[in-house]
Amino acid sequence: MDKDLEHSFVTHLDQNQNIVHKVCRLYTNDRESHNDLFQEITIQLWKAYPKFRGDAKFSTWMYRVALNTAITLYRKSKKSIKTADFDAMDFKIKAEEYDDEVEEQLKLMYKAVKELNDIEKALVFLYLEDKSYREIADTMGITEVNARVKMNRVKTKLKKILNP
Repeated sequence: MDKDLEHSFVTHLDQNQNIVHKVCRLYTNDRESHNDLFQEITIQLWKAYPKFRGDAKFSTWMYRVALNTAITLYRKSKKSIKTADFDAMDFKIKAEEYDDEVEEQLKLMYKAVKELNDIEKALVFLYLEDKSYREIADTMGITEVNARVKMNRVKTKLKKILNP
């Protein structure tokens, strides 16, 4: 195993792990599932890291891998997420504490977002991360115009969910 590659990966992951936590929060309902999904996304990021060419920002690439992993696992099993064994990899990544004490307004928003389909969830997530429509389009593999149209539809849908 290339130590430079491993060091680079761990550094990138450590600096951007909040992205993975946010994706996990969207697609899980409890701490155990959150931790399992975090682990699975980390494994998928590690497996894909040698192919990361740097054409996009690391965070954009990380969003794409994390969202694809979460959506794939979520679709396979709506109730529980199965994860790969991570014991073989010895990364020393300091996990940030995940704060379960979120504000009431944030809880309501997450509850509304959970009613959206997988693609809509991903759009909202990237939008809330202040990503430009260009970055959203690149991450999701769609056109910028399509990203704008879909986001406007999602905003309308969320308003209906939050204000029935």
